[in-house]
Amino acid sequence: MGVYDLTGRKALVTGGARGLGAGMADALAHAGAAVVIGDIREDLGKATADALRGSGVRVGFVPLDVTSDPSWEQAITATIGELGGLDIVVNNAGVEISGLVADLDPDDVRRMLDVNVLGTALGIKHAFRAMRPGGPAGSGGAVVNVSSVAATIAFPGIAGYSATKSAVDRLTRVAAMESGKLGYGVRVNCIYPGLVPTEMGNQLAQDVVTLGLFGSVQEAVGTVVGLTPQGRLGEIADMADAVVFLASDAARFITGTGLAVDGGMGM
Repeated sequence: MGVYDLTGRKALVTGGARGLGAGMADALAHAGAAVVIGDIREDLGKATADALRGSGVRVGFVPLDVTSDPSWEQAITATIGELGGLDIVVNNAGVEISGLVADLDPDDVRRMLDVNVLGTALGIKHAFRAMRPGGPAGSGGAVVNVSSVAATIAFPGIAGYSATKSAVDRLTRVAAMESGKLGYGVRVNCIYPGLVPTEMGNQLAQDVVTLGLFGSVQEAVGTVVGLTPQGRLGEIADMADAVVFLASDAARFITGTGLAVDGGMGM
């Protein structure tokens, strides 16, 4: 995993109960950070935190609905109370609902906007309020948002998702500018993960087949691999290590940028 030292740092990872989020929490913890997982799935989130603690790292859990302002307030307060501060917020929570533009379902798009865009925006808001001078943590820090290669390519069946992940990129850059201008001391960056065969990634492959865009899951996955110069799908560790890097002092002069972690797919 990552080689960047985060000893003494305190982190909150949203959507950390499974998949990429769980991997990011694990990587941050093994780099030395104390980590709290925030997720709407309480049973799974607690189980993930328990499992990670079994490897000797410090990981806790707080319930968090990223679309709710009060839930964010409670989660930040609980995290600072448990860890004694807050230096890193990873806005990973997200949903992907596939569909053709000609058959667009407004409720599906609203759901993605709520979780992917509003959820990330609220995460930045509460990270700023906690970590800026005068906040309950007050020592600055780093925010890492999770966009997607879908923000940089035109792949069929994911128009709504692509739009929301493009919005995450813009949120990242404007927030970084505001933090700098207002002296918050908080760096804000995002990553663009390529396709990873998590539960969400596997469902996407099945969805584009159901939509008639590909003849089989193997064909859909093969197309993605064919578009990727490195010739493979992404792995959870690829994304987690990028988050550790952006959260660390190795990235101390990096803010307002998007780091492609996609094997070259989006170049």
